[in-house]
Amino acid sequence: MARMGLVQAFGILLIVFLAESLDVPFPPARPVAHNLANICSRGQGRPRYAEGFFPRSGAGTLKRRAKAINRLESWYVGCCGLPEDNWEAAALCCARQAWKEALGQFCMEEFGTMTAHYECCRKDGQERWTCFDSELPNPNYEATPGYSAPAMPAEPGFVFDVGAC
Repeated sequence: MARMGLVQAFGILLIVFLAESLDVPFPPARPVAHNLANICSRGQGRPRYAEGFFPRSGAGTLKRRAKAINRLESWYVGCCGLPEDNWEAAALCCARQAWKEALGQFCMEEFGTMTAHYECCRKDGQERWTCFDSELPNPNYEATPGYSAPAMPAEPGFVFDVGAC
């Protein structure tokens, strides 16, 4: 019995250590006019999370956050590469759609687990998006000094709906 308590305590300490040492800046900021240029020009300077970044077990919440970030950054590439005709308005609309879709998928993945769900995922509609756009670690999408993102595969699943702009 005492041994089981020790194992559980060690597991909790390991989770706390992982959460503090493996940082995933989350949530990403909502795309707006003042951060769009950085979204498009500084993407290679923001963190990506390759398959082997996290330990095989544990860190599930961090892995889901990292997957959402990877997905979103991949989709931003497509938004930033839109044709130049009215580029800023189209790219911003596309980036906003990608942001909502990536975070919506993140919430679906959160609800597929038995762990506590991310606070914003428990909200609906505009309240969810306002929640995700608060307490931001990188509201202006600044690059991390000295960092260059590894090559990552394109993430499927997003189609820009120009008619929704």
